[in-house]
Amino acid sequence: MPAETTSPRLTPKFVEAVRYAAEKHGSQIRKASDVPYLGHLLSVAGLVIEADGTETQAIAALLHDAAEDQGGEETLAEIREKFGADVARIVAECSDTFETPKPAWRQRKENYIRHLPDASDGAILVSLADKLDNARAILRDFRAHGDELWRRFSVQDPQLHLWYYRSLFEVYDQRVDNWMVDELRDVIGALEQAVSQSR
Repeated sequence: MPAETTSPRLTPKFVEAVRYAAEKHGSQIRKASDVPYLGHLLSVAGLVIEADGTETQAIAALLHDAAEDQGGEETLAEIREKFGADVARIVAECSDTFETPKPAWRQRKENYIRHLPDASDGAILVSLADKLDNARAILRDFRAHGDELWRRFSVQDPQLHLWYYRSLFEVYDQRVDNWMVDELRDVIGALEQAVSQSR
């Protein structure tokens, strides 16, 4: 049975953010599946909470894709109004781009990696949780589906995906000292080994 606290870290504002995320992403599913995309957002928020993140960081985790995928700067302004400037700042720092159409994959990823060392601590934590959840999903699905997995992505070369995650890991390893960094290292290593063995 869970213990009780007289000062819960998560307030009704977090519940409001769950509702908002569900409104923004309710019709989305994860690539090549029928899994609601909201599951990913809840997982990222859960990782942030487990890593001792603040409520602000947990809310930003729930909303980290909202502006990029659902309305750009207009949605970011709405997030700022509803949840505050700190949440909006983290969401902006965790976004690849607000451009439509989006720039090419490699350009977006290089830009993201380049900006990450100067990102706020909150953005680093949310970004790390996001990428860890994504890397776990890629490894799990690769084990289940093999090379068929890469057809889900616009970029289908597994070595490019591995390059991206290794580059991200190098930044996180310099910026953060918590268990998620160690787990991301393990997941990337397992994915590298699985890809190598499939050749």
